[in-house]
Parts: sequence; C-alpha cells; structure tokens
Amino acid sequence: MTLTQLEAFVLVARLGSVKAAARLLGVSEPAVSGALAALRQHLGDPLVERTPGGMDLTPGGQRLVPIASQMVNLAVEAEDAIRRAQGAPELLRVVATSTVAEYVARPLLNAFTSRHGPVEATLGVTTATEMPALLTERLADVGLGPSLIDLEAKPMMRYRLVVVAGKRHGLARAGHVGLSALAGQDWLVDATGADPATEIGTLLTRLRVPDGRIRVFPSLGAAWAAAADGEGVAPGVAHLVASDVERGRLVLLPVAGTPLDVLWHVNALGADRRSPMATRLWRFLDTPHAMQAMHRADGSVPVSRFRPPVYVTLWS
Repeated sequence: MTLTQLEAFVLVARLGSVKAAARLLGVSEPAVSGALAALRQHLGDPLVERTPGGMDLTPGGQRLVPIASQMVNLAVEAEDAIRRAQGAPELLRVVATSTVAEYVARPLLNAFTSRHGPVEATLGVTTATEMPALLTERLADVGLGPSLIDLEAKPMMRYRLVVVAGKRHGLARAGHVGLSALAGQDWLVDATGADPATEIGTLLTRLRVPDGRIRVFPSLGAAWAAAADGEGVAPGVAHLVASDVERGRLVLLPVAGTPLDVLWHVNALGADRRSPMATRLWRFLDTPHAMQAMHRADGSVPVSRFRPPVYVTLWS
C-alpha cells in the first residue's frame, strides 16, 4: 500500500470519477485505475464499484476514506516540515476558478507575497466542483471562487454580473431582454461558465441552454472578443468589461435582473487545520492593499487545469 494509491483512491471517492481524479493528479486514467487495482488487491476489497448512477463505495471503502484522507494529509504536513527544516520559503498553494485566476488571483498574490515574504505561492486553475477535494486532501491551501459547502468560506470581493454582446447583435438594440430570449442564444463562456457549480453555470442551467449553444473559450477575455465580433452573447464582470463598453466594442444587454450582485469567496479548511500561510492570506484579504489589487485587471494567467506541480509560481 503506497501513498500514491491512497491519494488516487481518496480523489476517486471524493469526485466519484476516475477521469476527474486523473485530471487533478495530472496522470492518465489507466494510471489511476492501476493504483486502485493494486490497493484493492492489497486490502482484499473492491473499495469502489461502478453502478448505473456512477461509482459507489463498498462498506470497506467507506471506512477507508477517512483513514486514507488522514494519511494523505499527514504526508503533506511531513513535506512542509521538511521544507521548514531546510530553510525553504513557506509554501502557499492557491487554486481558483478560471475567471478569478485570469483577472484577480495573480495581482492579489503579487501584492500578498510582496508583503509576507519569504513565500512561494503557486496558482492553479480548477473547477468549483473539484475544488473541495483539493482543499480537503491538502493538495491546495486556499480556493478562490464561489462559496463551497463543508469548508470555511469568507466573501473576498463583490462584483456585478452582466450580459454583453457586440454592437451589431440582434439584441443590442432591444429595450428589454427577457430570460427566455437568452435561452436561444449562443453563449460564449470560459471554463467557469461550463461549471454547473458556479453562478454562470447555474444561470445557463436555469435557462436550459443546450450544450450545443455553449462555446467554451480559453479565457473570458477571448469570449468577450468573440462576442464583440457578433458570435453570440457572453457573461461579463461589470468593472472588467467597462472599458470595452465605453469604446463601443461591447454593449450591455438590458437583461431582466441584471446587473446581478455576486460575491467571490476565499475557501479553506477550518482555522485549526489551515496552514499558517493560508491564514495570513485569509487575513490579508481584509486589507485595502488586497482590495486594490483585486480590482486591477492587469495580470492574467493561462487557463489550464490544476495539476501538481502547479504552473505559476510567485517568489518573494
């Protein structure tokens, strides 16, 4: 029985999918399946079984989850202890949904690391659906995005959600746009919009927009550029699209119920389990420096999935 096997099992148990676990670990699905097979053989129990509704844990698997999770968490603590003993910078692992990562997280971490060095901060992009597993298993210290269930969450930034389109779009000259009119439009979104656990994903589900009408772009900025070219409508963060609206490149659609006030949150384990650096970031988010950094759209990161090791590193 190895740590790799336990980590694979815990993520499959949390996410209910070998594919999702492989994506988070940055390995192939056969690698995760192989780790599970070896663990099953060692323990003499199937642990997880495929059912018509997905994957279910056996009674043995249910008992193993908290134990395996504890062992994975202890391994993370052991690695952190060795880093401290070697005098390495403290590590802060941050994950965020794609829009937050693209426009908010990078300048925020730059501001944080400049005031709380020495620290090595890593930034990864994941979905709101997968974020709880990363935080619970200590593969990440802090998650930025919507408020997550079963974790400690605190509002970090208020924004206004709008809907935009190009000035030649058929709805651009409408005096009022009902939600039913939006259901038949092509929606241009980033990965956040394709995640049913986010506000935009919830809106698209409520409108019953078919998958064929949803186009996912590498970033929200790319989705806005396509909207400006008349390819469809796009969700927008009001203060981020303001310059494009002022230049006439985009038009705010007068959609019923918008602008919608929404909150981005910082999510983490409880204070008794949170890393010291995560606690410092938690407190830093209440400062004017953090507010100023988060409202600047001057730093973006490529939108790609979280996988250790993470791809953006900020040194202080």
